[in-house]
Amino acid sequence: MTNDLLSEPTLLPPASANIAERLRETARAAPSQAAIILPPRSRRAERRISFADLDREADRIADGLAAIGVQNGHRIVLMVRPGIEFIALTFGLFRSGATAVLIDPGMGLKRVMRCLVEVEPDGFAAIPIVHAVRRLRRRTFPHARFNVCVGRNIFRDAVAYDRLTPDGDGNRRAPMVAASDHAAIIFTSGGTGSPKGVVYEHGMFAAQVEMLRNQFNIQPGEIDLPGFPLFALFNAAMQVTTVVPDIDPTRPAKVDPRKILDPIRRYSVTQAFGSPALWNRVGRECEKTGETIPHLRRALSAGAPVPRHVLQRMTKALSEPGADLHTPYGATEALPVASIAASEVLSETSELSRRGAGTCVGPLFEQVRAKIIEITPEPLATLADANELPAGAIGEIIVQSPSATREYFRRPQETSLAKIADGDSFWHRMGDVGYLDEHGRLWFCGRKAHVVESPHGRMFSVCCEAIFNEHPQVYRSALVGVGPKGQSRPVIVIEPESGCFPRGKPQRERFTSELRQLAIGNPLTESVDTFLFHRSFPVDVRHNIKIDRERLGRWAAKTLGVPQVSQ
Repeated sequence: MTNDLLSEPTLLPPASANIAERLRETARAAPSQAAIILPPRSRRAERRISFADLDREADRIADGLAAIGVQNGHRIVLMVRPGIEFIALTFGLFRSGATAVLIDPGMGLKRVMRCLVEVEPDGFAAIPIVHAVRRLRRRTFPHARFNVCVGRNIFRDAVAYDRLTPDGDGNRRAPMVAASDHAAIIFTSGGTGSPKGVVYEHGMFAAQVEMLRNQFNIQPGEIDLPGFPLFALFNAAMQVTTVVPDIDPTRPAKVDPRKILDPIRRYSVTQAFGSPALWNRVGRECEKTGETIPHLRRALSAGAPVPRHVLQRMTKALSEPGADLHTPYGATEALPVASIAASEVLSETSELSRRGAGTCVGPLFEQVRAKIIEITPEPLATLADANELPAGAIGEIIVQSPSATREYFRRPQETSLAKIADGDSFWHRMGDVGYLDEHGRLWFCGRKAHVVESPHGRMFSVCCEAIFNEHPQVYRSALVGVGPKGQSRPVIVIEPESGCFPRGKPQRERFTSELRQLAIGNPLTESVDTFLFHRSFPVDVRHNIKIDRERLGRWAAKTLGVPQVSQ
């Protein structure tokens, strides 16, 4: 396929605050352009749907939901595999006025069930296995009366997806909602605590679309391959075709790189998003085969700092003139915040990072403001209660943005800890530590929960780990603290490169001695004298790259025979 998918029309502004109107405008501007493409798989031919047909499908779904009783504000859990039905259902839910509830199934059954109990769903739009669990736990979900089954439907209390209603007439109007009305509840992965439901408003989704489009100069008619399903929703609002890769999005670290590279070539993909773990696999494959990636104008990676070796391999692999790997920074509660290109990192900031300066996440997006305040675990009722730090000083990162979310669902205590009132607006506490440099660029130094309070002072995870990641046999490292807070013993845990795990006492002692020499060569790490080796770090379920330092810290404490772990 060539770029005959590309077209020129410019999107008109939406007539309603309902984010589903963005799909309507796209369908009017480019009705025949492919909205979603599912590449052929074994025993399945290619599937695709145009923007006009996707818009009609969203109408059909919204009409069908209304017919079974779904009303504005009803919370409907969406658990469907990435593809046409997932995107159509999401826009159908928006168009019906319902609130879509999105929970990452990769977090495990127990955590998923806790999220579901907390949200008290009014129904499920899900695959059969989810409905089977719902029925087994029917007493847990007493309000779940509005159910849609995507797949073989054997449930009397669910309507089959393809039997919701006959096709709509394409003229259905989405409910007139305010920009502040709820559109979705998206649960965090719980990387530093229990998962929390983040309330998204229609206006916040609209702000994200505009900020991303303007920052990366995304043009109508481009073709995107998203390694994270939710990012496909932005494409429909920007007149961008989505190519759905044949991967398990909950396991990007295990992705077959051919299932990324081959559809990029086949469909002339111009943009692709993936976690650092996914691009690590793709970059290593390109290095091994010597191939480059054509057509791709920009690759995007987020979820955690992108290792330098990934930036280097991907920069070498991108063959399109002007192509670059961009690393936007943000969180479920505030996305996007800042972004930097690999070319700038490798030419300007990586040397500083290697010496412990942290990871530069770049200049702020337009309309985003950031401040660095003194680190505190306490809630801050107003901005006047925060102590702002000067440029270069490491502290807690707070941001103000039109895409920042206002609250966690039914978590008033967590909301009060995460938000700071400022007149008619508010600031979101990112839960990260970092600083702003003299050029206004934001630097990330780690999670606030991962700061080690040692007898020698505060130690920041990303800054310290960079020192040891320079060792050629180190794949990655993690700073953890063991012992009572304020007197924590700093410990560096090492995950060696493949084939480099020390065998026997002599190899372990030699490896440890080399790490110790790196430690004493930098004032940030000179107090570290304890090193442990771990074969495979526990990581987050969503991006497979964020190190679970809480779990790793418990392992380190047990290994060292220390009863308490401090984070």
